[in-house]
Amino acid sequence: MPREAPYLRVAAALRARIEAGEWVVGDKLPSRARIAEEYGVGQSVAQRAMERLIIEGILEGRAGSGTYVRRPRERLRMVRCRNREGGGATFHADMHKQVRTGTWESRSAARTPAPVHIAERLAIEPGDLCVVTQYEFLADGLPAQLSESWEPMAITDGTPIVLPEMGPHAGAGVIARMRSIGVVIGGAVEVPRPARASQEQANLLGVSVGDLITVVERTYYDTDGHPVETADIIVPDVRWEIAYEFTVDQPETPPAPGA
Repeated sequence: MPREAPYLRVAAALRARIEAGEWVVGDKLPSRARIAEEYGVGQSVAQRAMERLIIEGILEGRAGSGTYVRRPRERLRMVRCRNREGGGATFHADMHKQVRTGTWESRSAARTPAPVHIAERLAIEPGDLCVVTQYEFLADGLPAQLSESWEPMAITDGTPIVLPEMGPHAGAGVIARMRSIGVVIGGAVEVPRPARASQEQANLLGVSVGDLITVVERTYYDTDGHPVETADIIVPDVRWEIAYEFTVDQPETPPAPGA
């Protein structure tokens, strides 16, 4: 088994001391030099350990003052259900319910050849042209989640919805946008998978490389069962828990006797 990186060992020790109550919310931690001396490591290792706990939301750095124990970061809940549209408008509504400001940034690229794995999910040929849209979602201005969406241009080319975040239906969500051009969504399939954050994902989400993330692979299908959009939704586990909500169809009320 590979040895644990020294900064992770120091971070774990500091985390345990905070959890044990040695330092409480608002307390100032010892200096980087003192922590390095106590654990027999270099100051750069001590600094990296403290930065790790800052990323986790356990500590906060105050310019010119030091590093303090902060109030634990709240873990948000992402509710997935069959009536969920997805996209920026839904994210904004979710954040509003949690008294937060939800915003998003997006960039689309048309005429992008579909790679093999996307072509398989969309039931098209590799290299067929698609529109790919990358999203960065923010909660109170801080990174919350990422998404990358693919739509076949064979469906949307020449229509007002070819670019998801432009035109009369910008930001309306896949279901409403597709409906506007006569494509009726019949359902969706979501496959959540655990993964570790890559360097690029870590940079965009403000987490560490290798941190646990959940990749939700979502594909929308029309009423004939043809896939019309697929997306990978990237959720940092340290900030989000995913909950699936199901409704139960109730049987029709039987007619009253003698009716």
